[in-house]
Amino acid sequence: MRIAMILMALVLPAGLQAGPTDVAGIRQQLEKIIPGEKPDSITESPISGLFEVLYGPEVFYVSKDGRYVLQGDLYDAGQQLVNLTEEKRTIGRRELIESLDEKSMIIFRSRKPKHTVTVFTDVDCAYCRKLHHQMADYNRAGITIRYLSFPRTGINTPSYFKAVSVWCADDRNAAITNAKNGAEPEPKDCINPVKEHMAVAAKIGVSGTPTLVLEDGTMLPGYVDPKRLAEILDHHDRENTAARF
Repeated sequence: MRIAMILMALVLPAGLQAGPTDVAGIRQQLEKIIPGEKPDSITESPISGLFEVLYGPEVFYVSKDGRYVLQGDLYDAGQQLVNLTEEKRTIGRRELIESLDEKSMIIFRSRKPKHTVTVFTDVDCAYCRKLHHQMADYNRAGITIRYLSFPRTGINTPSYFKAVSVWCADDRNAAITNAKNGAEPEPKDCINPVKEHMAVAAKIGVSGTPTLVLEDGTMLPGYVDPKRLAEILDHHDRENTAARF
């Protein structure tokens, strides 16, 4: 999301200088526009003369001369309108979530795990609290929940300081449960992952809580009840298995 906004703000009004006709040239052009940020990949798209550029889960398209930038979803009408862009976003989200250390998360593990869902949460969010109050049901359904912090009000706000206190608690699982029950966390500070979690949320386009990210990188915004989530996860497993054969 952030890279796309930079490109829309900087590239489109001024226009890129024509010149690049290959991947190396486009990479060089982009690095001039967005210094310090290197694209993860630049490949030819299914459309002749258009290259696909990936920055993690952010996807956009650049003409082969480097002048034109297109942001939007590319569908394959020959495959029942498969969203090719979303497929790449999903991969980028999965890889970004996988890059995080589980030690930075608050995890409620199922005793008989079938699925793992990563949830961006805010201790003051009503639907986040509803999800948390049903944690036993998610766990019984074979779903392990891993929490990442996303205080919606931003850095240095009451919700942010609550998140930091929860992540700095000796027993983080108990602390987040108490906070979601309305108790004020004991104020604490330490080296914590809250800002890192918020940065990841920004990269994958999280705008509200709870936001769920499945193991394959699929993102589900909003609350999903335990039974429905189990159905969605089982369906994803069947689809992913079928796609491999």
